[in-house]
Amino acid sequence: MSHSHNHNHSHNHSDLKGRNLLISILLNIIITVAQVIGGLLSGSLSLLSDALHNFSDVVSLMVSYIAERLSKKQASLQKTFGYKRAEILAAFINAATLIIVAVLLIIEAVERFQNPQEIESNLVIWLSFVAILGNGFSVLLLKKDSQSNMNMKSAYLHLLTDMMASVAVLIGGLLMKYFQLFLVDSVLTFAIAVYLIIMGYSLLKNSFKVLMLFTPEDIEVEDIVRVVQDIDVIKNVHHVHIWQLNEEEIHLEAHIDFKEDITLSEFDVILHKIEDLVFHNFGINHVNIQPEFGKCDDKHVIVQD
Repeated sequence: MSHSHNHNHSHNHSDLKGRNLLISILLNIIITVAQVIGGLLSGSLSLLSDALHNFSDVVSLMVSYIAERLSKKQASLQKTFGYKRAEILAAFINAATLIIVAVLLIIEAVERFQNPQEIESNLVIWLSFVAILGNGFSVLLLKKDSQSNMNMKSAYLHLLTDMMASVAVLIGGLLMKYFQLFLVDSVLTFAIAVYLIIMGYSLLKNSFKVLMLFTPEDIEVEDIVRVVQDIDVIKNVHHVHIWQLNEEEIHLEAHIDFKEDITLSEFDVILHKIEDLVFHNFGINHVNIQPEFGKCDDKHVIVQD
């Protein structure tokens, strides 16, 4: 038997998320085109690398937007969970692209470091300033939702790191203009890439854990077993599975051995008590319990395939 505590966002909030993503996509398309043209004209690797990152932003934002739309689709007989995991999958894809882009930037930075070239710094300065404004606005649009949604966080990180990259490019352009330090172009590109790898790996790891149905890090299975077993009529809790379906749903599945052969109505009362306990103590909002009495199975196995 199962029950769930539902905490769905309103349609208005979801529409706002979609609108913000669309605005960010449009801004990054404009920035990418401008930086590619400017990078080719000026010969700036950091500007071209920033354009590459902006293009990855466009792709990641599109992935995030599609996933956000899919996540609202209703479940069906063939898709009993609907597309609730679409946003987690999008976060995983976007995190992977962050790391891939970073590796490409490192390769390019090393090659340019070995063969530095003179760069038209004025164009670099102005285009990086435009990118800072565009990405900064997009970052503000997505910041609130990024705190509670892994998909939006992946899009937010793409934009935040690109804004930081543009700041680095601007600083590099100023140093090249006034001090002729052309090597700084490669150094800044390398630094940006390292930061991307650090941020991308963290998000990749977290989204991977959700996709693999790992128990959330802040939940201890033993603590849940102890809390539930403290209920008088419960003898044993075993065969426990805990997983996070998406940003809003954490599921608990378990077998519970009762001390007495209770009635179905009595079990229903206990089930509601279990649901309240695990929801308020551990944030678990979907509970599926298999009741047992005198069944011959291993009661000492808490977790089993």
